[in-house]
Amino acid sequence: MPASATPSPVVLTARALLLDMDGTLVNSDAVVERCWREWAVSHGLDPEAALKVVHGRQGYATMAILLPERPMEVNHAENAVMLARETADTEGVVPVGGAAAFMAAIGGLPHALVTSADATLATARMTAAGLPMPEVRVTAECVGASKPDPEGFLKGAAELGVDPADCIVFEDSGAGIAAGHAAGMRVIGIGPRAAEHAPTAHVPDLTAVRVTTTPTGAIHLTLTPAA
Repeated sequence: MPASATPSPVVLTARALLLDMDGTLVNSDAVVERCWREWAVSHGLDPEAALKVVHGRQGYATMAILLPERPMEVNHAENAVMLARETADTEGVVPVGGAAAFMAAIGGLPHALVTSADATLATARMTAAGLPMPEVRVTAECVGASKPDPEGFLKGAAELGVDPADCIVFEDSGAGIAAGHAAGMRVIGIGPRAAEHAPTAHVPDLTAVRVTTTPTGAIHLTLTPAA
């Protein structure tokens, strides 16, 4: 495509939206990088390698990848400490571009938060970013398996009473995009991390998403892809 060409809009229709939090609605990279760099160094690991797998997963799952020989109960114990630290640290937590307008646009439509954060951390970050917390939410306590397992998204669809095929996932990470696809859902990738993981469609942030409804009540999404 010539540099001056404008990408054609992508139009998708759904009955419900399932929203990841970190990297999708909330930019918490500053906190995540501070906490996980320190954790990696304290365990003699390369911080850059740790940051390549941390996004989208629950902490214990990241630890299991980075320290595969370690007992899982140790990972769960350290993850509890990590969650407490991340919850207390909201410096640099801001909304992703367009998140406030997007949340306002879907306020009366079927949607759910599906996040690898626990309820306390999710509340802290959504509050720090000035975003409303969805009534329906699937947090770390609600599932037995972390993304890329599809359990969270399937539970979100079930809570909303919508068939998975009629749901659209918003995600930024490879693990989250894989989970959405595994759930049989279309996935809109948000931000630079998402581009390399083959989402159904990709946008730079939520300013590129316009939300309307059809006469039948379906959610109509018009996406302006990155040039």
